[in-house]
Amino acid sequence: METKIAFAIGSHPDDIEFHMAGTLRLLKQAGFETHYLNLASGNCGSSRLDAAAARVIRKREARAAAEILGARFHPSLTDDLEILYSLRLLRELAAVLREVKPTLILTHSPQDYMEDHTNTCRLVVTAAFARGMRNFKTVPPRASHNGAVTIYHAMPHGLRDGLRRRIIPGCFVDTHSVQETKRQALCAHRSQQSWLRASQSFNSYLRSMENMSLEVGRMSKRFNHAEGWRRHSHLGFCEVQAEPLRDALAEFYLLNKAYERNLEKGF
Repeated sequence: METKIAFAIGSHPDDIEFHMAGTLRLLKQAGFETHYLNLASGNCGSSRLDAAAARVIRKREARAAAEILGARFHPSLTDDLEILYSLRLLRELAAVLREVKPTLILTHSPQDYMEDHTNTCRLVVTAAFARGMRNFKTVPPRASHNGAVTIYHAMPHGLRDGLRRRIIPGCFVDTHSVQETKRQALCAHRSQQSWLRASQSFNSYLRSMENMSLEVGRMSKRFNHAEGWRRHSHLGFCEVQAEPLRDALAEFYLLNKAYERNLEKGF
């Protein structure tokens, strides 16, 4: 029997908690082995600490958040604003994916408000696509494998792309039952609360996350707190009808039928 493995991959420490943690926790409860990786270290996320000190503190906070979520922590591969679509990062991320062999990946939206998020998305998709390419060399070297993987993209921060256009989920996951765990995981990133208040006018770090999940819940017209997802193309990854979130989460999952109808019409 194939081991069910879910891998949440975000850009910075706290991105997973904002956008993916509820779904990741529900997958854990559904019997998945779960993994957690922030590509960047968070070294620029402080107005009072130097980069080295910030890097140490944010790694400690991220590890604590992963423990709260019940996920295996993986160390970051680069620093803030250095998530570039580069061969070095692609080889390193592909090595991690070949080691973990996820059957389901949660990652950022292809459209978001900053390049670290969109570049993380691009790197994840390509690294997953290359999982079975034996001639693509990873760093460190890892054997290729051909197992199926389904990729889901989270909602962008603010629920809009960089040009302020509304992004509509293809499906919703009811996170109400795990919202307190999601909140506790976000609270583990204590160093970020004052930084975001000063740098991005977040008047409440936790309230911003709560408001976003409540808004996605309203979009679903069924759930209170929710996370929204769009499934990546199956081509090169999995069977055309693969829908592991639906299969695993059952009553916590809601397909957005209007989104699917628009896909069929080419919108």
